[in-house]
Amino acid sequence: MLTNQEILKRAMQQSALDLNCCEDDFLKEENVLTFSKIGTAAKKYYKEPIACTFVSYGNNIVASVKDEYRSVVKEYIDKFPFYHCFETPNMHWLESRMNEYGQKICFMAEYFLPDMQKIKRLSCDYEIRILSQKDFSGLYLPQWSNALCQARKELDVLAMGAYSENKLVGLAGCSSDCADMWQIGVDVLPAYRKRGIASSLTSNLAAEILDRNKVPFYCCAWSNIPSARNAIKSGFLPAWVEMTVKPKNLVEDMNK
Repeated sequence: MLTNQEILKRAMQQSALDLNCCEDDFLKEENVLTFSKIGTAAKKYYKEPIACTFVSYGNNIVASVKDEYRSVVKEYIDKFPFYHCFETPNMHWLESRMNEYGQKICFMAEYFLPDMQKIKRLSCDYEIRILSQKDFSGLYLPQWSNALCQARKELDVLAMGAYSENKLVGLAGCSSDCADMWQIGVDVLPAYRKRGIASSLTSNLAAEILDRNKVPFYCCAWSNIPSARNAIKSGFLPAWVEMTVKPKNLVEDMNK
């Protein structure tokens, strides 16, 4: 079974592939800038165009940036302590300057990794079933959009379902976003929430992923308190944060 140190090392190795840097860059005290390039081994959800991606594992910032924005990004990460670069009001400084280039802050998220001293299979009052790809065909529905992704269904590899009298009431799925790490998403029908279903599904799916020698990871917005609580209850701990800058027109299209 993997240790916490081995899990964190795998995550940093993958982030290095995502950001076109070295895994040791995330452990340095000083910030690191590298040229933005999406390699073939990067997580599948990274899509061009990307002006800049900021990542921190709690030591510094590694910024993967296109050359034309390098001076702005360097000034930003040198101006504020690294953890303040992911919050307002400081982000307004970056936003105003990137706007001059037609760019805008886009995605922001916190990522969680399993704590091997705490993670265990949790139970709930509902039947839990393991589902594989052959079971997914009728499940690409709005109520399961966090667990399974219609646009990238070929990456959905494993799921756990919670059933009440043969009715699916909760679903956790994982996508093989990269070679060694599978991302977990979970949905529970509104009438069945706050009954321990989400944590039962998440923890059991994480255990199944670990049994396959893959690293489960979990992502949510800072403001999604229920999701963050579920991650922690399921045996996960915060591991890294990311922020991405993309063209303004793409961001505006997302808000339509």
